[in-house]
Amino acid sequence: MAQARVKERSPRKESVFGERFSVFAECLLTGVWIAVACLGVVTYPAAFAAGARHLRRRTTHVGGGWREFVADFRAAVRRGWAVGLVGWAVAAAVWVDVLAARAGIPGGPFVGAVGVFALIGVAVALLRAAAVWTPGASWRALLADAGRRTVRDPAGSFLIVCGLAVVALSAGFLPPLAVPVLGAVAAAAVAVEERYRHR
Repeated sequence: MAQARVKERSPRKESVFGERFSVFAECLLTGVWIAVACLGVVTYPAAFAAGARHLRRRTTHVGGGWREFVADFRAAVRRGWAVGLVGWAVAAAVWVDVLAARAGIPGGPFVGAVGVFALIGVAVALLRAAAVWTPGASWRALLADAGRRTVRDPAGSFLIVCGLAVVALSAGFLPPLAVPVLGAVAAAAVAVEERYRHR
């Protein structure tokens, strides 16, 4: 009789706190994976795309781990490396603007400020594109759509900027802490895109 009662019981569900903590832990682990994948210098768009896809699988309770992350990274880096190269070119142009502003060139501070805001906008658009990336998707189309969403959804874009600020502050206080926090930035981009999709 006791055995029959044991069989009738439904499996014990994970508490809401336990589930949310496990998602948070998965974000930190994904941040480490993203950091390792970014070591190729121009591979950061593919790294964030693979990380975001992994977190989308995790939040929808679809299995996947390191092997799936690597497979996604390989698929994303085929064309994503060019996006990474352009991103570094934009960053270099902004750095020249900042140097011009510091040198005291007339109009330098204004040009420097515009350059910094443009770089932040490009970073947000890149993260939003990576958050919705799927194998076979065109990076050009993803970035064009993400650029429009960056402008049309300022609240979501601001949340991503806050995530980037957390990474920068973490790197300033304790540099190794910035590595796992990269996963939280990817998760923020995924959440912002999900929020925008359901508006």
